Amino acid sequence: MSDFSLTDLEKIVANRAQASPSESWTAKLVAGGQSKAAKKLGEEAVEAVIAAIKDDRENLVYESADLIYHLMVVLKIADIPLQAVLDELQRRTAQTGLSEKASRQDP
Repeated sequence: MSDFSLTDLEKIVANRAQASPSESWTAKLVAGGQSKAAKKLGEEAVEAVIAAIKDDRENLVYESADLIYHLMVVLKIADIPLQAVLDELQRRTAQTGLSEKASRQDP
């Protein structure tokens, strides 16, 4: 089992975002701005969904890794630390999913 964590990935994304866009895919995404990074995140999400629908476990693992990586890039561009997302997940786990959804106000 790997000791690799999302916190490790967050640090790697932050470091690679500082590189030249000609040398780093992460830096290229960051330089392209949130729109480019978010579109790539959406593509990866669709690919993960397709793999899940096809029950293609190997590809689902691969696409899930892409999805998580691109989400971390989007969060980096938005200057949202991973901890903010983890805090929100922790808050939500204090109640059932159905209770949490019921507590939301309609937009």
